[in-house]
Amino acid sequence: MKRRICAFMAIAFAFALPAAAQTRWDLPTAYPANNFHTENLQQFVSDVDKATGGKLKVQLHPNASLFKAPEIKRAVQGGQAQAGEILLVNYENEDPLYGIDGVPFLATSYGEAFKLYKAERKALDDKLAKQGMMLLYTVPWPPQGIYTNRTLNSAADMKGLKWRAYSPATSKIAELVGAQPVTVQAAEVSQALATGVIDSYMSSGATGYDSKTYEHIKHFYDTQAWLPKNAVIVNRHAFDALDKPTQAALLKAAAAAETRGWKLSEEKTGWYTDQLRQKGMTIDKPSEQLTADMRKVGNVMLADWLRKSGPDGKKIIDQYRALQ
Repeated sequence: MKRRICAFMAIAFAFALPAAAQTRWDLPTAYPANNFHTENLQQFVSDVDKATGGKLKVQLHPNASLFKAPEIKRAVQGGQAQAGEILLVNYENEDPLYGIDGVPFLATSYGEAFKLYKAERKALDDKLAKQGMMLLYTVPWPPQGIYTNRTLNSAADMKGLKWRAYSPATSKIAELVGAQPVTVQAAEVSQALATGVIDSYMSSGATGYDSKTYEHIKHFYDTQAWLPKNAVIVNRHAFDALDKPTQAALLKAAAAAETRGWKLSEEKTGWYTDQLRQKGMTIDKPSEQLTADMRKVGNVMLADWLRKSGPDGKKIIDQYRALQ
């Protein structure tokens, strides 16, 4: 009888081993499942699962279903979620470093955006490390343009617009052009447009397509003002709790996701504007006056950013310009 009990316990223990060895993570993101960032994240999650033989299971939570966009960084920092995807510019009020790629006309192409990323990467790593986190990878959004039903010949024509603000930088733009900033997160854009809470905003073709902005707004001014980055971050304690092979697999999958994501973002830029056009939206080239006005806004915001960031910020800008 004792032998049977021992044998039964041994079998039960053997079956319990895989479950005990498996680690499960939550990874919230604010964007819908069909957004290219989320699709890239899904591939990353799949790569991690495959590379670790199921040892690390990451559950992706899209469309702000687990945490709203502004809550994700705090959730990762506090260990409520082991990893998460954030839009860096959302956190500029916390530290100017996070807002550097939201400065209009500082980096306006994928090549320039990647050089800016190289110049800021060490500072980003150091900042996140002090907060108990680490950066896995980044992927930029397509270049930012202006959605509005107004004809914009200059920045003066933007006065009084009910302007969606999703970051300190977009709020500052509203202030400088005389628009009325209204805080609206990505998952709420469609409803805000439908109810008249906002009538304009500045974002990428991706956001316009995902939110069906073409149902409410008929003009997209392709200013190509900046390329803000999403960052996938991880709680440092959660990462350190993984064994070395699992850590290596995670970092390898992250590196692949970054390369793939930057390429995918650039490839889909034209696709998104084509889709907006097919849905009845006019893709406008900004006038020389509007471009000049918006560049002045960018110069004011860069000077303001340098003032707030001090010597550390100047060092990043100097490194970036040295790469040009």
